[in-house]
Amino acid sequence: MKKQSEVKCGSVNLTKRVKTFLVGAALVLCLTTVNRAAAQAGPATVFLGTAGTFAALSYAGVTNTGISVVTGDVGTYPTASCTGLPTPCTGNGPGQVNGTIDDADVVAQHAQASLLIAYNDAKGRTTAPITVAGDLGGRTLTPGLYKSTSTLAITGTLTLDGAGVYIFQVGSALNIATGGTVVLSGGATADNVFWQVGSSATLGTAADFQGTIMAEASVTLGTGARLNGRALALNGDVTLLSNSITVPLGTNTILVVLPPAPPRHHNH
Repeated sequence: MKKQSEVKCGSVNLTKRVKTFLVGAALVLCLTTVNRAAAQAGPATVFLGTAGTFAALSYAGVTNTGISVVTGDVGTYPTASCTGLPTPCTGNGPGQVNGTIDDADVVAQHAQASLLIAYNDAKGRTTAPITVAGDLGGRTLTPGLYKSTSTLAITGTLTLDGAGVYIFQVGSALNIATGGTVVLSGGATADNVFWQVGSSATLGTAADFQGTIMAEASVTLGTGARLNGRALALNGDVTLLSNSITVPLGTNTILVVLPPAPPRHHNH
């Protein structure tokens, strides 16, 4: 009987294959852990569940006017109202959706349930909040939990600087002025920026915004506004007007490493 170290499959030593796979798997696990740790500066992230694939999700319908381009899913529940986007929405355009449209179906229902959990999670954070008020335009912020007890605005440019998680608790409305911009720098990513809004969120004409908006009421995008994130309305509608919305890629990527393929046996 051959020893284990001598067992071969074809011309490749099986033990070496297993060792190679385990080393590779350990390396991937190490890199993934490092990436996760780097992304967790500031508070822990907000888990969106099934709502995470949605670029626009509403309670009371999604309305589009103009040639909006939505990259991500679109959904509404319980109100079956969707206009200005492809079928099953009324009008079959002119907006475009690079994703699925869930019009008051079970997928949208589950996404709304996930949104409620995520909204309450963001709203309920209490560790080391930083008080903000008024207009955030012209400021540079680092990862953290930011709390406003009333309406929050952005006129001009807000810079988010640094890899990590940003959570904004907005007591009332979120108003982004015409041309208002959120700039990401120093490793900040849109997928780690969350805006929990106590009433409605409005992006002004040609605004350029970053992050996931979770509004208690409605989300409205003005003409030509761009959103690298998500427009999620818990109890209201989502209104688009020739906009661009793109669901951001996550910073925490899990790699699946498969073992080497077994060698082929040749019959002689």
